Amino acid sequence: MSQESTVPGEVVETETTEVPEPGAVTIVVPTFNESANVRQLLRQITEAVPARLPCEVLFVDDSTDDTPEVIEKAAQDCPFPVTVLHREEPAGGLGGAVVEGLKAATSDWIVVMDGDCQHPPSLVPDLVATGERANAGLVVASRYIKGGSRAGLAGSYRVLVSRGATWLTKALFPRRLHGISDPMSGFFAIRRSAVTAEVLQPLGYKILLELAVRSRPRRVTEVPFVFQDRFAGESKSTAQEGFRFLRHLAGLRTASPAARMVGFGLIGLTGFLPNLVGLWALTAAGMHYVPAEILANQLGVAWNFLLIEHLLFRERRRHRRWWDRAGRFTLLANADLVLRIPLIALFVHQLHLGVLSATALALVTTFVLRFAGTEALVYLPRRGREKPAHDGRTARRAV
Repeated sequence: MSQESTVPGEVVETETTEVPEPGAVTIVVPTFNESANVRQLLRQITEAVPARLPCEVLFVDDSTDDTPEVIEKAAQDCPFPVTVLHREEPAGGLGGAVVEGLKAATSDWIVVMDGDCQHPPSLVPDLVATGERANAGLVVASRYIKGGSRAGLAGSYRVLVSRGATWLTKALFPRRLHGISDPMSGFFAIRRSAVTAEVLQPLGYKILLELAVRSRPRRVTEVPFVFQDRFAGESKSTAQEGFRFLRHLAGLRTASPAARMVGFGLIGLTGFLPNLVGLWALTAAGMHYVPAEILANQLGVAWNFLLIEHLLFRERRRHRRWWDRAGRFTLLANADLVLRIPLIALFVHQLHLGVLSATALALVTTFVLRFAGTEALVYLPRRGREKPAHDGRTARRAV
């Protein structure tokens, strides 16, 4: 069916997973309280895109204001289909909203852009045309190649944060981000066939980084763009989003078993600090050093558990309840202490190692066993009982 078969202004309530009549491109716009911007954004899209490229617009909305109603009214003047997919449970933040849009889109090309008018819709046809000419799966609109500019970033602080985040991500993922000068960009085009939305696990709003690391298409190209001033409202870049971004980076970097093992070891080393502080406090209070060490060790265990929960196994926490995970992790951590002494004795008497060598070997052995046990017994999904990450409760309106 062609785009013209959709009747402008007709409102249809539906609970299906379908979106309106597909065009050559689906423009996915994640929104959170952008009611002051969406009318201007739809006006810009109307002026720049349909004459050059048939399109549909899909808003994935997490708003707590009247953004869905404003979109519905503004869409009545649009010559293309507009859909609002409102999420009652905004899992994954704006990045999660983009993933919902990727799943719902039906066009061959999907363009992701922000709802604050800082990404110029006039570039949408060029993104798709560049992808077709280069036979690329991903086309990134970059502020950091010739012809691009980050002029719309408000203030030197945001410029510094943006450049620092770009440098950090490229340093952590040099191979995956090779050829992508602006991994922090929220403006890009991707072939629907080049992405498997189910493997994505976004946290926050940097969805391009997630796409590039977990399911990067084989061929990537870039086009320059000038980052515009925000039309209305305030930026969603807060300190909280910054912490979520760092957690997301840690999760991406430790996605492989080898990287997780390294991260597990580094977190274990940091656990010595609360352990020593607890031991000092308890012995200073007059407790004997043996029970004090046992209790202080639990502080280190709790510290390690909190860090691995948020940095290493965030996406696997849904497989068990938190008290089940905490109890299993605590048992494994304390079993490490119980097992270490017999292992040292075994290495000394059976392998004839020195005490220091036997202790070092026992530490390595129990560390590997504890890491394997943590993965298998604490965070591995139980057979036949894996829960979905999100129940997908959404309300869809085709406008």
